[in-house]
Amino acid sequence: MRTRIALVLAALVLAISSGAVARAAGQTLTLDPAASKIDFELGATLHSADGSVKLEQGAIRFDPDSGAASGEIVVDATSANTGSESRDRNMHAHVLESARFPKIVFRPERLDVKRRDATSADVELLGVNQMHGQQHPLSMPAKIAVRDGRLVVDAEFEVAYVDWGMRDYSNFVLRVDRHVTVTVHAEGAPATP
Repeated sequence: MRTRIALVLAALVLAISSGAVARAAGQTLTLDPAASKIDFELGATLHSADGSVKLEQGAIRFDPDSGAASGEIVVDATSANTGSESRDRNMHAHVLESARFPKIVFRPERLDVKRRDATSADVELLGVNQMHGQQHPLSMPAKIAVRDGRLVVDAEFEVAYVDWGMRDYSNFVLRVDRHVTVTVHAEGAPATP
């Protein structure tokens, strides 16, 4: 779940930064946590678990000439919620271990613009995701659009949470997906340094 959230946040930052930063020598995109929504879905044999997690903060710096990116996107792992008290208690205690690992942090390193026009872009943000006490490379595809002077980022991707050492609850009868699908909608405003 943490991985999913971090991926979603990274995708948001990627999308936002690529669209607005394309015309400046360097820009910083600050994400608006109040306008950001991160949802996740974990499929299983008999049902799926849907939930959400909150963006704590996010800022990305981007150089359109080189593609270099930096900054940090922070997700509050303790805010993960599926709407089932018993499932959430188990998720926090035995999967996310959010008391030990309360933050999911994505640090972008590169932004690749795949397609761009006057009001939108398809991008891929690459960097390192720190979750559940481990760091792994992460790549997030996203769509960016300009609306009312703000950048809007929409992304959907899969995160293989077991790669971060999180518990897989599959057994002889129950099969749980080894990845979480993350959907992100975020908004932010670019600023020229």
